[in-house]
Amino acid sequence: MSGSPVAVLASEETSLALSRAEQLSDPGAFHELFPLRRRPNYAPGASRADGDGVVVGVGMIQGRRAMIISHDFAHLGGSIGATFASKIARAQEMAISTGYPIVYLNDSGGARIQEGIEALHGCGEIFARNVLAQDRVPQISVILGPCAGAAAYSPALTDWTIMLRGRGQMFLTGPDIVKAATGETVTSEEIGGALLHTRESGVAHFDVGDEGEAFALVRRLLGYWPSTCAGELPRAPSLDPPLDAEALLPGVVPAAPGLAFDMNDVLLGILDADSWQPLMSRYGRSALCGFGRLDGVPVGVVASQPRYKGGILDFDSSQKVARFVNFCGRFGLPIVTFVDVPGFMPGSTEERRGVITAGAQVLAAYVRADVPKLTTIVRKAYGGSYIALGSRSLGADLTWAWRGAEVAVMGPSAAVGLLNRRQLRDSENPEKLRAEMTERYRHEVTRPCLAAAHGIIDDVIDAHETRTRLIAGLQMLMNPARMHTANQEAR
Repeated sequence: MSGSPVAVLASEETSLALSRAEQLSDPGAFHELFPLRRRPNYAPGASRADGDGVVVGVGMIQGRRAMIISHDFAHLGGSIGATFASKIARAQEMAISTGYPIVYLNDSGGARIQEGIEALHGCGEIFARNVLAQDRVPQISVILGPCAGAAAYSPALTDWTIMLRGRGQMFLTGPDIVKAATGETVTSEEIGGALLHTRESGVAHFDVGDEGEAFALVRRLLGYWPSTCAGELPRAPSLDPPLDAEALLPGVVPAAPGLAFDMNDVLLGILDADSWQPLMSRYGRSALCGFGRLDGVPVGVVASQPRYKGGILDFDSSQKVARFVNFCGRFGLPIVTFVDVPGFMPGSTEERRGVITAGAQVLAAYVRADVPKLTTIVRKAYGGSYIALGSRSLGADLTWAWRGAEVAVMGPSAAVGLLNRRQLRDSENPEKLRAEMTERYRHEVTRPCLAAAHGIIDDVIDAHETRTRLIAGLQMLMNPARMHTANQEAR
């Protein structure tokens, strides 16, 4: 027996892939599946016992089961061969059928060239199951090394992607092929690094400094989500916001309508303490998206960010919001929206990028999300962007506006300039006349009590009331009958 494959396997050191899966899991709580699967020509004495470059298994993460799929770059560059792919595909199928979130620890050079079309076929089987899992279980990809060629598509099909700065890279074609095909000289970081994908492309959603930080972030994210689309939300003890953050709320919005403020100050004064987890913070920065808790209940938060471009919606921020709202809708997280939006970004650049389509995706995402939706207009909500960000017309269950907020087709100054251009042109003192007309328009058209009178918002409230109203709204909307119906539909 000493010369058998099993004995050889048992005597070899733990692979990096297995070590990573164990580090992510609770202590002693990772159990490997299919450890003896090897490609047909595997020679036990000639290669490490690392499962053909991938380890799959079930781990406990903060007491909840998750499927973990971990690549090992030390084995043939982590390349995806037929056996490698079949192990992943089977693990994905098991996760989908049993209702376990899937965490992919990616470190792969792409399809295994020496296996030819069989490797490509295996990649396709992984991608197909990525798609099938989207409406069943959450999926997180962690990019710990190169993720090249065909290997880059799987993370793009998962819900959220975390990249390791300086080591994690994602690209379809590497620098050598780019040079040969286009003559362009680039580095792997320039075409696939973490900063590129979290700032410019939006392909990745978080960047971290080391593997420990990545695994801690995975554990934190999973703590906000149910294990399946029909599962119960993981509740936590309710923690009041810090007293200093709550105290800021009444004065957080400047008196002058054009001055910026940080919407994070609003969120920290309303959400449970230490619960705010933003995502994609470097991409589409005029909108904030992330997870938080209200009275211990996980919620998805969408918020304008007036510190960046005045909170205007552009192509990037619209794509970001649409993707996030779709995720919350799939997995039953209530959506809480905070609005201070002047409109959609005008101009030829945004029109060429397709801001119309991106804005329409936001509209569609809110309509499709069959979850409790609560919206607060913090300062202004103008035009199509008012509709897009969780309006009553798109299905918001409860809507409020802070005192002093404005709800209108456009801002008072712009509306006056459009409606009264001749009077302003012929006036002896156009600046004074514009100021008077603007104030009159603000009083007669944009006041939130007018929207409340028409039933378009439910109430006008003070800033310090917001948390209480949101919690009471959630308690009402998350009644057992509604949630049972939603869960049955999800199944």
